[in-house]
Amino acid sequence: MGCPARKVTNGYSGSALMKDLDHALSLIEAVVGAVKVPVTLKTRLGWDDDLLNAPELARRAEAAGVAMITIHGRTRCQFYTGMADWAAIRAVKEAVTIPVIANGDITDAATAAEALRLSGADGVMVGRGVQGRPWLLAQIAAALYGTEEPVVPCGADLADLVIEHHTMMLEFYGVDLGLRTARKHLGWYLDAAAGDMALRHAILTSTAPREIHRLIRRALRETARVAA
Repeated sequence: MGCPARKVTNGYSGSALMKDLDHALSLIEAVVGAVKVPVTLKTRLGWDDDLLNAPELARRAEAAGVAMITIHGRTRCQFYTGMADWAAIRAVKEAVTIPVIANGDITDAATAAEALRLSGADGVMVGRGVQGRPWLLAQIAAALYGTEEPVVPCGADLADLVIEHHTMMLEFYGVDLGLRTARKHLGWYLDAAAGDMALRHAILTSTAPREIHRLIRRALRETARVAA
């Protein structure tokens, strides 16, 4: 119930459900009653600044059997503008006894720690911040909880990881759909590595997997050379 996209909210789905909590609860109750696994809920602070009803939704969701709730620290009408209001999530944390997860603008260990401090939440959810950096969650865990620090790949090692990810997507979706689905992931990897824009364009427009993999190795080899 957190998606702000117009194509979703125009169908009275996603975060539009925050404008009608009775309807939202009917959906939550139906899901909880239909499955034997824990049901979690993700939503936003509210529809807009005049309808900040996440605490009420959280209370009612907990009563309906929801096991955990994640709050993105923006309203629907903010979309992704401005900064997530982690402190506003605290009202949700204080309204329920189930775990509350803070979300929005968490891009590293420092922002994760600050989100936890301001919200009082039990954990954080990372979305856009992990795009192109799938090791980020392990980095945050290492900084906050003393778990093992991950090895961050670069150069040839990063190319191997990206190519493995790409190959697995082609195997899962089939080549035609896989190529289209994988483009955004390849773009995120290349953006995070500050790759050459001309090579980026060639990689994202090619329809030949072997050529894509050759160009990925070239692009990431060159970023490693620049970093050195």
